[in-house]
Amino acid sequence: MTTVCSTTGMVVARFVDGRRIKGVTHDFAANKPDFHVFERGDESKKPQPVSIQELKAVFFVKTYEGDKGHLEYKLFDRANVQARKIFVRFNDGEFMVGFTMGYTPDKQGFFLAPADPDSNNSRIYIVNDAVDHIQWL
Repeated sequence: MTTVCSTTGMVVARFVDGRRIKGVTHDFAANKPDFHVFERGDESKKPQPVSIQELKAVFFVKTYEGDKGHLEYKLFDRANVQARKIFVRFNDGEFMVGFTMGYTPDKQGFFLAPADPDSNNSRIYIVNDAVDHIQWL
């Protein structure tokens, strides 16, 4: 039996074309091809369908605004996580570092926990098709 990692919460869905949707999801699952987002400010309206194929990543966030002055700490010395350390560079040149327990190149994507414990992101679902390079650290 396969374990399905599903989650709900506040998200920022970032598309490969640069678009973003901020809102709440109740049906995201790592093995599904799509999910829905109730856009921020429009929670009473119909949710927007989101196709994983069009995404770079889904950021599960603590706040929508984040801290504009916070510089993401890209070292591992402050984190207390028991998982593999990973460097991810996206096709657009952006990179991030963090921890993962489930990277498999032939899957749709994987979850990453940021190396910075003060990050606004609690975790990130990274879409493999949007990744240029992965390196274990």
